[in-house]
Amino acid sequence: MRLLLDTHILLWWVTDDAKLPTSAKAAIADAASEVFVSAATAWEIAIKQAIGKLEFPVAQFPAILDQAGFTPLGIEVRHAVSAGALPPHHSDPFDRMLVAQAWHEGMTIVTVDPMIRLYGVAVLGDA
Repeated sequence: MRLLLDTHILLWWVTDDAKLPTSAKAAIADAASEVFVSAATAWEIAIKQAIGKLEFPVAQFPAILDQAGFTPLGIEVRHAVSAGALPPHHSDPFDRMLVAQAWHEGMTIVTVDPMIRLYGVAVLGDA
């Protein structure tokens, strides 16, 4: 399975937070899963860290992904165009980017955000 982690799922995985749904934890840990983290997630975390809403070692982000065995996913023009054209179900631009990326790349978004399901992309996680 090709998984794209929403920001909260990545943070819960990295911190081993009990809020991470069992189904998500099992899918991420499954050796058969390819796990991706979007550049949009890094950007969102960096912004929240910079404004004091989150403590995260942003400079170590690439090493954290590498240690976890996750693959970075860059933002392409086609992702941006699609994200901008999505219906306004969700106002968060980072989540809209994840939806567009999942659609283009044939991925399942791992999230507990119920609004993501409105876009008809594959979702894994308790909502």
